[in-house]
Amino acid sequence: MLELTMATMAGDDAGATAAMAMAEARSEPGSVLRVGRDASVCRLVVPDDWLFVSRVHLEFRCGPEGDWVLFWLRGSQDDPASEVRVRFEPQARGMGQHVAYGGVVTLPRGSSGEVLVADRSGPRSVHVGFCHELT
Repeated sequence: MLELTMATMAGDDAGATAAMAMAEARSEPGSVLRVGRDASVCRLVVPDDWLFVSRVHLEFRCGPEGDWVLFWLRGSQDDPASEVRVRFEPQARGMGQHVAYGGVVTLPRGSSGEVLVADRSGPRSVHVGFCHELT
């Protein structure tokens, strides 16, 4: 099972969680959870005017062995308007691991942490907490 929680923060909201959303999916091959602006395909949706986030920005996919993988999908621009980092517990407070534009990160079984999508032009961010439960 992969559980996701998402909070969006902007400017004065730093430290506050204005809106929290949750999604989960069983660790079955082919399961997918997406994060982005397009509510028709994404389970976790950010504000429509947050253009630093693509229509489908992040994709969590379950592979054939039940392992979850994070993909930062390339958008329509050659240079992204955001930066993506992943932080694993127990070091989730640090800077975390940079994810390359179009890159992939495996979420080890039993891991938890946070994926941070930060606007390169201002103080807005999307925080996606994850917990990959052993089932």
